[in-house]
Amino acid sequence: MQMISFVLIGFVILIFCLLCVSKKLISDIEKNIAVSNWILLIASYVFVIYADYRFAIVLGLITISSWFFAKYEKYSYVGVIIALASLGYFKYTNFFIDTFAHIFNLEYERLSIILPIGISYYSFSAISYVVDVKRGRINSRDLKSVALYLAFFPKITSGPIQKSKEFFEQMDTDRKVDLNSLFTGVQIFMFGLAKKIVLADRLAIFVEQVFTTPMAFGSLTVFLAGVAYFFQIYFDFSGYSDMAVGVAKVLGFDLPKNFNLPYMAHNITEFWKRWHMSLSAWLQDYVYIFFGGNRKGEVRTYVNLFLTMLFGGLWHGAAWNYIIWGVLNGFGLSVHKLWMKYTKSNEKEQNLLVSIISIVLSDLFFIFTLMVFRAESLSKAWVILTRMVSFEAGLEHVYFWLIVTVVIFAIACVAAYIKSKDNVIVGKFKNVSRMEGFYPIMDLTKLPGLILFLVFCGLTLCLAYTGGSPFIYGKY
Repeated sequence: MQMISFVLIGFVILIFCLLCVSKKLISDIEKNIAVSNWILLIASYVFVIYADYRFAIVLGLITISSWFFAKYEKYSYVGVIIALASLGYFKYTNFFIDTFAHIFNLEYERLSIILPIGISYYSFSAISYVVDVKRGRINSRDLKSVALYLAFFPKITSGPIQKSKEFFEQMDTDRKVDLNSLFTGVQIFMFGLAKKIVLADRLAIFVEQVFTTPMAFGSLTVFLAGVAYFFQIYFDFSGYSDMAVGVAKVLGFDLPKNFNLPYMAHNITEFWKRWHMSLSAWLQDYVYIFFGGNRKGEVRTYVNLFLTMLFGGLWHGAAWNYIIWGVLNGFGLSVHKLWMKYTKSNEKEQNLLVSIISIVLSDLFFIFTLMVFRAESLSKAWVILTRMVSFEAGLEHVYFWLIVTVVIFAIACVAAYIKSKDNVIVGKFKNVSRMEGFYPIMDLTKLPGLILFLVFCGLTLCLAYTGGSPFIYGKY
């Protein structure tokens, strides 16, 4: 059941109606909460079974093991091992076999292993639940609650990775499922849809064309394709996250924001606090701190940064380019940490010019690392990177939709900056780190808001790229 499909829209409408009927017929709040949770749990498993019944079996087994071993805290580590082992088997077995066979020059056949939908996301959620119970952050929950937390279908395929405490607190409350939640959720969904089918999918045409045969294009065009991918992956993934947040809002849940103007970050450290924020927070809480964080000396701190980002790179996929990408980001974080230590610079007091330079350098670093992230192999990544900086002649192409995207992005950033009025200080660009992205929600109960939203929907459908392409993070 794809996020962009009439089947999903009909599915969400049906569940919304069932929740409204339940709220209308059951006056007792506690009973209504229980029934609503059952409706969402059943719906979530229907969503998974629609993809493949075997996926539901894997999800169910991980759910049972997480619930059981969290309940018996003495053996909680077993629950973590099972979640990691399941993720490792389904996602990385063939990668390790390939690597081993390549090193020893052995002949082999790849195993036929399915990749269950959303296993990267619900495995991490399962680990967070077990560890949070072990740390005393939450109490162990009944099996139904754990099952809904792991299977909740708006977030199961590509996140956001919501912390267990936040989800359970909402699950236990009398959630608002009404026209207000519907209108708000639909708008957020449409914002995400526009990001995906109007911007990301159109940029994908240019990116694919250039990166398929990079040697045919001039260096400037290859660099522009890198910039296009820089925006494509942002609008693709943040678009999906918005759509997931929108669907959850329709059903009465608030999912965490996954992106917060990451391309306005001054440095790589701030960038990772704004990009895929739910994963970054998970890695910090359950990997970086687990390894010791910054509590065991300076050298160990940098080692922990590298290990955390290497783990984050490997999470994205079973390939060396993801691992190298993670290492590069670990290197970037370490360099910034050293820079801050020895220069003792105060980035909060930077003037306008220095702030702009910092933002541009941070974005350029991410653009170049993304070439490693996207490439089919390290050799292909090297070809693209060298072509970008070689000043070689070739076919030149300035893609119109890249210009449109940059303009739209700039307008959105200016709007966010103006909305954060406390950032505006004469002569200073203080403080971009306090800028917040926002959903420009309109009042659909009033005619002006309704007309504006309908015009937005019409433009989205008219400008959409109908060729379509799968969500980039759907395969992770």
